[in-house]
Amino acid sequence: MSEKKPLLGFVDKVPSGTAPGNSGKTHCPSCMGLFKAPRLLPCLHTVCTTCLEQLEPFCIVDTRRGDFDTSSKGSIFQELKPHGLQPQIGILCPPLIWCRTGMRQKKTTYHTMVDLKDLKGYSQIGKAILCPTHPAEELRLFCELCDQPVCRDCVVGEHRDHPCDFTSNVIHKHGDSVRELLRGTQPHLDALEEALQQIKETNSALQQRVEAVAADVRTFSEGYIKAIEEHRDKLLKQLEDIRVQKENSLQLQKAQLEQLLADMRTGVEFTEYLLTSGSDLEILLTKGVVVERLTKLNQVEYSAHPRVNNKICFSPQKKAGQCRGYEVYGAINTKEVDPAKCVLQGEDLHRAREKQTASFTLLCKDAAGEAMGRGGDNVQVAVVPKDKKDSLVRTMVQDNKDGTYCVSYIPKEPGIYTVLVCVKEQHVQGSPFTVTVRKRHRSHQGMFHCCTFCSSGGQKTARCACGGTMPGGYLGCGHGHKGHPGRPHWSCCGKFTEKSECTWTGGQSTARSLLRTVAL
Repeated sequence: MSEKKPLLGFVDKVPSGTAPGNSGKTHCPSCMGLFKAPRLLPCLHTVCTTCLEQLEPFCIVDTRRGDFDTSSKGSIFQELKPHGLQPQIGILCPPLIWCRTGMRQKKTTYHTMVDLKDLKGYSQIGKAILCPTHPAEELRLFCELCDQPVCRDCVVGEHRDHPCDFTSNVIHKHGDSVRELLRGTQPHLDALEEALQQIKETNSALQQRVEAVAADVRTFSEGYIKAIEEHRDKLLKQLEDIRVQKENSLQLQKAQLEQLLADMRTGVEFTEYLLTSGSDLEILLTKGVVVERLTKLNQVEYSAHPRVNNKICFSPQKKAGQCRGYEVYGAINTKEVDPAKCVLQGEDLHRAREKQTASFTLLCKDAAGEAMGRGGDNVQVAVVPKDKKDSLVRTMVQDNKDGTYCVSYIPKEPGIYTVLVCVKEQHVQGSPFTVTVRKRHRSHQGMFHCCTFCSSGGQKTARCACGGTMPGGYLGCGHGHKGHPGRPHWSCCGKFTEKSECTWTGGQSTARSLLRTVAL
């Protein structure tokens, strides 16, 4: 007799019983008949066990790694057998209940959520649920460590050292956790409905805008007989492509939001019915799958704003080449970069240091002066030394994908350089421009202090580049004494600006004699 593989899609401890959330609560959405050994799926739908077993396998899951394989089911089955593991078959939720969630099921021997109150003679409310391990004992206790109902024999057996209590005593804690999760899920319903409304309004605005532009195109085309009519048809085709592209994006977002809303609604309805109509034991037995489902739904990221806009315009004065030998005008524009409107930004725009990276930013704009907001433009940059025009400096252009481009280069020698920046083979605003490259920045060898006497703690041999001295054999400066500049300065070169380049040119012995103290 061949071994029967278990169906995937169920959570342990939740194998049977009708589930709140299905239409009618008593009929299987697959066979449309009364539930027979109903099974609760992770997407919170319920079907008969026999209906579930008749579904075609979708994939096989390797229980060791949790990955799916839809092609080599036999090889996985053979691979798991030597390890004592049982392969699990993945299925898809029946299409009749309009759920697109992939699921996995694991058969168990527990019985839960028997709620057939609408069926006379079939109601099992109040019927004792027996322990699968000890069939003569009822499930009246709950093991907190294992998170499952147990019987008295289980408590004195394998759950001997586990914290256990009656289900009526622990239902409040577990029920409250599910209610709290439900409260976090419900607000998403309004947000999703609002997002769908915005999608609808944007789609309507898009249609209106497309129709308006199409009307402009037709009005402009009437005076040019066949040549203009042909040009008009080309423009309308282009406009239609834009509409289809934008509408497809909106429809895709709409479908995703509708599916998420449906999943959210199913989860909310199921959980609400479970908490209001389910027994204590049913709530405890289904808590795991409910918490897992609602948690996953709450973690789904979605945009509440339309992904595209309706910015489409028609430019009737723009030359469009020739059609049937006639010069035609008119073009459909969404957004196009205008080199004359592009601007250059950055502190290193007109200055740089030899052998150090210099960079600036190119901000691309359209003819209206608005930022492009996207990348992909043809940007060309050249850095040319004034005295060595044949020795171009290597440049790098980084497309930030938001309409800005970071340009960087490393000049090898000091001097005057010319920088040319072009977009679409046209100079941008401010190009070309010159850059003065100076020698490498020289750091200060001393410290920034108020005076030698204070910062050295009264050392007589400490010196300062300001040249100040003090009576009594002090070689450094002091407040109010000869040579002190009257303000904080660098001990190495005497400069007053803390963030500056050192101008000291003395020998190494002189540098060692200059005071090095802590900054003020």
